[in-house]
Amino acid sequence: MIYLDHNATTRCDERVVEAMLPYLQGMYGNPSSLYKLGRIARSAIDTAREQISALIDAPAAGIVFTSGGTEANAQALANARGVGLAISTIEHPSIFENAEYHQQCFRQLQTLAVDVTGSVSLASLHQANWHAGDLASVMLANNETGVIQDVAVIAERLAAQGVNLHTDAVQALGKIPFSFRKLGVKLMSLSSHKIYGPKGCGALVVAEDFVLKPWLRGGDQEHGSRAGTENVAAIVGFGKAAELAKAEMNAREARMLALRMRLEQALRTIPGLAIFAEHSKRLPNTVQFGIPGISGEMLLMQLDQRNVAVSSGSACSASSGEISPVLTAMGVEASLAKSAIRVSLGKDNQETEIDQFVDVLKTLIAN
Repeated sequence: MIYLDHNATTRCDERVVEAMLPYLQGMYGNPSSLYKLGRIARSAIDTAREQISALIDAPAAGIVFTSGGTEANAQALANARGVGLAISTIEHPSIFENAEYHQQCFRQLQTLAVDVTGSVSLASLHQANWHAGDLASVMLANNETGVIQDVAVIAERLAAQGVNLHTDAVQALGKIPFSFRKLGVKLMSLSSHKIYGPKGCGALVVAEDFVLKPWLRGGDQEHGSRAGTENVAAIVGFGKAAELAKAEMNAREARMLALRMRLEQALRTIPGLAIFAEHSKRLPNTVQFGIPGISGEMLLMQLDQRNVAVSSGSACSASSGEISPVLTAMGVEASLAKSAIRVSLGKDNQETEIDQFVDVLKTLIAN
């Protein structure tokens, strides 16, 4: 199979699996236990915090482990209870749906518009009705188009009004370098399985000067912020994946960008094909495009029959059959949005796979 859907998930790196195995077998202690097996598990979790903090330049003590990016996003939004919440119109479903479901818990719920390039409109920041203590959520990089937001500028402008910023950095993690401290955000969501780590593990990163409201209750785990026995093996895997991402960042970024440029050059030879947010600053691995008169869902299935794995957008809403809210927010015409295909490259993809994908795509379009 030619796998081109790395924004949905990645294959667990063999080095990550090797690091996890001892904690699935011999080192099975509960990290809250005081005897040796428990202390070993606790030490492994602390090491993972340090590995993740090194990747994103964040305080290790501020990393709260969760079951994944979705839970981290939900926990972040819980901090808007009783105050105002604003989210951009291109957020992941785990932001949008949680915000709408708990809308009655917020003083108000606002949306921040994006322009045709997929970037959050700075004008929308000025037009919003802010109160000191409010929370805003703007993702660092979009999971569909790959557009990278200028989160540092947004955080600075909001801070001037006493508004805290959360950023969903799930898709940016491991693909581009960034500093939690320099971005100026108060909260950041991360996920392990997007960076060649295991599924079922993520983190919410909390700034040192931000008081996080407890999430799951019933224990003192994660400094009292998220009760429940930690998934030690998965956390160890997340930490190892972060360590590898930091060590290999430059090589991975350069390779994926070269592959993306090769892909885009070939796609531009297809009549009528439009690359969404083509001229925006994007993740080095992500290309989303549309072809007039083509059903994206049908094309996706035809590609699957030829052992090519791509997606139409967010894997978390792939079965809804609805037009992408992200493309709608960008003003993309509905019929073109329905044709959307997303290709997201990974560190192990080869040039030959790109060429084969384009050949298959052209054949299917011609038929």
